[in-house]
Amino acid sequence: MTELNKLGLAEARDLLRKGETTSVELTETCLSAIDAADALNAFVHKTPEIALERAKAADARLAAGDAPAMCGLPIGIKDLFCTKGVASQAASGILEGFKPEYESTVSQQLQDAGAVMLGKLNMDEFAMGSSNETSVYGNAVSPWRRGNDDAELTPGGSSGGSAAAVAADLCLAATGTDTGGSIRQPAAFTGITGIKPTYGRCSRWGIVAFASSLDQAGPMTKDVRDAAIMLEAMCGHDPKDSTSADLAVPNFEAMLTGDIRGKKIGIPKEYRMDGMPAEIEKLWADGAAMLKDAGAEIVDISLPHTKYALPAYYVIAPAEASSNLARYDGVRYGHRATLEAGDGITEMYEKTRAEGFGHEVQRRVMVGTYVLSAGFYDAYYNRARRVRTLIKKDFEDVFAAGVDAILTPATPSAAFGLGEMTDADPVQMYLNDVFTVTVNLAGLPGVSVPAGLDAQGLPLGLQLIGKPWEEGDLLNTAYALEQAAGFVAKPGKWW
Repeated sequence: MTELNKLGLAEARDLLRKGETTSVELTETCLSAIDAADALNAFVHKTPEIALERAKAADARLAAGDAPAMCGLPIGIKDLFCTKGVASQAASGILEGFKPEYESTVSQQLQDAGAVMLGKLNMDEFAMGSSNETSVYGNAVSPWRRGNDDAELTPGGSSGGSAAAVAADLCLAATGTDTGGSIRQPAAFTGITGIKPTYGRCSRWGIVAFASSLDQAGPMTKDVRDAAIMLEAMCGHDPKDSTSADLAVPNFEAMLTGDIRGKKIGIPKEYRMDGMPAEIEKLWADGAAMLKDAGAEIVDISLPHTKYALPAYYVIAPAEASSNLARYDGVRYGHRATLEAGDGITEMYEKTRAEGFGHEVQRRVMVGTYVLSAGFYDAYYNRARRVRTLIKKDFEDVFAAGVDAILTPATPSAAFGLGEMTDADPVQMYLNDVFTVTVNLAGLPGVSVPAGLDAQGLPLGLQLIGKPWEEGDLLNTAYALEQAAGFVAKPGKWW
């Protein structure tokens, strides 16, 4: 039998049901893998006691024949999700020592479904970043390497710890969040599958907020079937979240037939960027050919406002972040600066936030506060909101014309080295989100599927964008693409 930590959710579930392994065995194998992988810095708060306790409870449920699909499966939880009694820092110094008295809705639903939490995963601070280099815990490191090069690579961001942990088989799957591509870009960089569901499909309650109109939780898994299984457990209406959709959650796994005959797949001409690497171009063309061979009709489409998406996103997201992060003031919880005699409340705020927030978070808070200030609110924020409406309408028009899904690259390149895109020009880093932010601005579901390797042996992903609330259909198209691409590469173990 293969090493248990290398299994996917579906395979492990089937072995548990047959009694060929136990949740405790699965969990112990993963905990050993985690302890041997400190070089990746993926798990930042390990919870072995909680994991084994939940694994034993899951085994009892399995023995009693009362077991949902996720029962007994060991997973990692991104540090953005509040977990009761377990450090939940959003990778920020300002939340040092914060252990919530409550559980986020998504992690509670996974716990109720019998999933086993192995620990909390590294990420960019407050989910602000595309490379997992803004974390108070230090960089997460990709398990992949370029050829024979020893340079450490980014696992992507902000869900970099989740991506590294799943790709390195430290857990069977992990939760991520996606505000502008933070599930799909790291999934593409590490050769795994990641889906951002429709805005409102998963509750945001108990997830530390970055940009409330864009944030959405989703699963990061080893393949599309696993994504379908985990997504179903994560979704559902939550009265505690006013943006949560009161819609029935379908059985996503049952919708994976792989039959996409007659489906219309759109190829947006605006995503053909100047200077796009030839490898990405070829991957995209190959992906379209695979879907065509599977019976889909490939059509050229136009999303004319795409070029305004990044600028609009980098006005809206920091504006919402500056509002959301105003609560971290050193008064109620988390870090408080040491004050000197004569310091008042203003000095306390200033010193606490200067010490607690990293440079990237400070930068975005300042940008956000600027675009919301009286003289610039209309010039920036309101204009960006109008652009967002136009971007959403582009997608609505395409879907109304009969297109079922849209195929694009997931990222403009393969994973880059840690430190290669430094603070010198943050805009270079922001350009990493060029193919993903439109999906968040329009509130649509998007999935990244690994589809090939570049010349240096690094994974490349393709993105499929679907209609709102049609995750089942989108996952089925992704399943057909996955079957055709046949991606099975794994990183060579060096850690």
